[in-house]
Amino acid sequence: MGPTQCLTAVLLLLLDLCAGKRMVSIQKGLLYRARGYHITIWCNVSGYQGSQEQNFRWSIYLPSAPQRELQIISTDDNSFPYAIYSQRVRSREIYLERIQGDSVLLHISELKDEDAGEYECHTPNTDDTYLGTYSAKMHLSVIPDMLSATMKPQALIRDQGDSLELICEASTATAQHTHLSVTWYLLQEQGDGQAQRILSVSRDFVLLPGSSYNQRFSSGDIRLDKIGGKQYKLSIVNIQPSDQGEVYCEAVEWIQDPDETWKDIARKQTEKTSLTIRSLESHLQLFVGVNKEKIMEGETLVFHCNVSLAANSLSVNWWHIQKARDPPVLLASMDQDGRLKIGTSYLERSAHGELKLEKMDHSAFILTIYNTLAAKDTGLYRCEMTAWSKGRNWRNTQEISTEVEPLGLNLKAVLSSRVPNVKLHEEFELFCKVSTNDVTNNVPISITWQFQPSIKLGGGYQRVVKVTAGGAIEWGLGFMQFQKKTKISKLSSFSQLIIHSATWQDAGLYRCEAEIWRNAWQARNLSMVAAAMVFSNPVEIKVTKPEIKLRVNMDAKFLEISSKEDIEIDCRILSLTNEDSQLGVTWYFVPFSPVDAVPLLIIKTNYSNVLEYGEAFSSPHQKSRFHSEKVSKYLYQLLILSGDYDAHGKYYCIVDEWIWSTDGGWYKLGKMESGKTTVHFTLSENKPFIERTNYSITVTENEDVILNCTLQNPIQPTSHFSISWFKVSEYSSTETLVKMKNNGILEYGDGKMTRRLQPHCPSVGDFRLVLQNAEMADAGLFYCQVEELQAINCNATRVQHALGQSGYSQLVVLPSASTNSSQICSSPSLFHFILFYPLVLFLILMAIFLFLHFKKKHVQKKKLNLGESKTSGEELEVVAPAHFKFSDKSSSNAAEEVIHRLKANEED
Repeated sequence: MGPTQCLTAVLLLLLDLCAGKRMVSIQKGLLYRARGYHITIWCNVSGYQGSQEQNFRWSIYLPSAPQRELQIISTDDNSFPYAIYSQRVRSREIYLERIQGDSVLLHISELKDEDAGEYECHTPNTDDTYLGTYSAKMHLSVIPDMLSATMKPQALIRDQGDSLELICEASTATAQHTHLSVTWYLLQEQGDGQAQRILSVSRDFVLLPGSSYNQRFSSGDIRLDKIGGKQYKLSIVNIQPSDQGEVYCEAVEWIQDPDETWKDIARKQTEKTSLTIRSLESHLQLFVGVNKEKIMEGETLVFHCNVSLAANSLSVNWWHIQKARDPPVLLASMDQDGRLKIGTSYLERSAHGELKLEKMDHSAFILTIYNTLAAKDTGLYRCEMTAWSKGRNWRNTQEISTEVEPLGLNLKAVLSSRVPNVKLHEEFELFCKVSTNDVTNNVPISITWQFQPSIKLGGGYQRVVKVTAGGAIEWGLGFMQFQKKTKISKLSSFSQLIIHSATWQDAGLYRCEAEIWRNAWQARNLSMVAAAMVFSNPVEIKVTKPEIKLRVNMDAKFLEISSKEDIEIDCRILSLTNEDSQLGVTWYFVPFSPVDAVPLLIIKTNYSNVLEYGEAFSSPHQKSRFHSEKVSKYLYQLLILSGDYDAHGKYYCIVDEWIWSTDGGWYKLGKMESGKTTVHFTLSENKPFIERTNYSITVTENEDVILNCTLQNPIQPTSHFSISWFKVSEYSSTETLVKMKNNGILEYGDGKMTRRLQPHCPSVGDFRLVLQNAEMADAGLFYCQVEELQAINCNATRVQHALGQSGYSQLVVLPSASTNSSQICSSPSLFHFILFYPLVLFLILMAIFLFLHFKKKHVQKKKLNLGESKTSGEELEVVAPAHFKFSDKSSSNAAEEVIHRLKANEED
């Protein structure tokens, strides 16, 4: 890769790192829309900063002046539109609809030819810098409306049962590829003013009947055929009175946009044909009735359908319309020969005996529905009866509505408790009262008690026990502890739950669930099913501890010891809550330095007398020195064998009192902390004197740091030293870095600096710690502690200890020079320097190269002229001097070398 390619790659990388993510998107074009129709174009912005409500400005570039911007409309500036658009904006012929803060729709109500062009959506900047894209464009083409739909207007009169054919001509001459859909509509005189769809052929050539014509389309009574390239024929066989009204045809032209969605761009309606149906009377009058217009769920519905015309050949269809505008569903039908047919949706209920259709005499039918359901049987029922005579038939329909009220409509359950706060091992009771309306007073009710424990509030309620409608008791599997200590009773719609000897596990939320049951067929068997259910309010039961009587001796004590002396520290219990309580005793140690040192766990004994050592006392050596002993029920002791200087500090115990619960577990009643016992270790008066001056050391990242620890007093021949280094961090917590024992063994702490620490002793009494490759997190206070061990007698049977501490060295670590891309981009001047400096350097090198090139040519020409004068016509080979060739050094060094050689050449 050459210098130019390297420079280009660097520039692209820098631009990519500094690029923003703001992006403006607009509906994909080119869009084709027909003149005179409404159009919408969407635009949104993403990746922005600042306000969540962005502003949008719309402009257009007309084909006649593609470079000239014409401002149309803006969300933030009423004076933004140019004069040619201001009137259309004021009249809301052109307006903006904000979908959300960062998305809008541009509306043009009536598209004109001059609206064709390139549209631009621009979002003003709300960020601190200009990064990303702030506008997007798309093209709109306005095409003529070439769609036509025609039908000759007529006023037709037909008898019921006749046939009808109507033809609609629909076509388009649009140059673009479009599809047509054609739909036939009926506008009834007695309707709600909305036209009903009879039948349509979609743009994908699929026939789609209206909801009221599904059955007649399936039976072939209604058809739609395309004749030739333009004609669409609607055929209706066996016209019914419901077909009376105005019939018309609508054609819609569709085009596929670049995003592959289909959009309607034009629609036309034909003139209307008036259709009058003479009903055959009017002689067949129907009378429909029901036993109750409003019943309770589970009761029986009985419908009567009577005809005024006595005829032997009668057939009947019963339909059910559950909700308005839903298609009718067939319940049952009986033809003139008495053959019964059950609707598909009611086959199972009919098999269970819940549906029955009977002909009572020559003019009446009865439909009976047993075990009614509120969710299924409420609605409108239609009786459609047909009389057959001499090859003709007369049909009439009547409708009646009924409402099935659900069971438990006013069902309520209220839960209460006399004592919500219960002491441990006490008894508590809960009351569940179920209230219903008058109709459901005598229906079977089951009550289920549910519980959600406090320790698992996110787990939801689970069943404790259920009293069925028949009085049976069913225990849940989740809380087995209740079975042995719970009493439950139920009378009609009231239930009581009594729980004896409350434990912690019984604390939580309680509620009751009431269910109303009814008869229903399941798997061909009549059984009880839940018809309604309600939950009560939750009641929280809190189980509290008994009054704590645990008391521990709070007196402070002071012990002074010398080297290798055993220590006994007492933890005395003064009183207990319960004589059967078990105790757990935990011993803690607080060192004197630093002042706010965190207590260290020494040893812990639980209520089962199981020992557990703290992390700082878990080594075999420490375990052999520290012991916890139970002297009596009220006295515990901590034994420290061979106490030494490391034992000086403060000691105390924390006593936990535990009690055994009836549910088979130990529970802690409380805890109490004892007074502190101060153990002071008597040190030698001849302690080592260490340099106490405080220093401040400032280094840069990745530099090495040397920390000094120097003895000031003379060193005795019998003295040995152990040196420990410590660091005090930001929150005054002391961290042990490393300890160099008197035998030369190093013990490192657990800190992150361990691998970079190198302690050494260049001379007697001079101790040093080297911290390699300093990091920003290393900043803090450092100090050393010197322990002097000196034999008191020649046999070294006794050793005298002495401690000394140095002053503090405050370490400040400065950051190294930053070269990452984010810092480059954060400084505009530095960014421009890095961006343009390589370009300027490249231009300088090019100028030097051109200068050398032309100078070389000039020298060659001179030598050629000279050669021609000396050697008649001989050709001389001219080679550029080697000292003008570029080496593979960096561009800056190469430039300096070239300039130096040029100067030397000029001097020659």
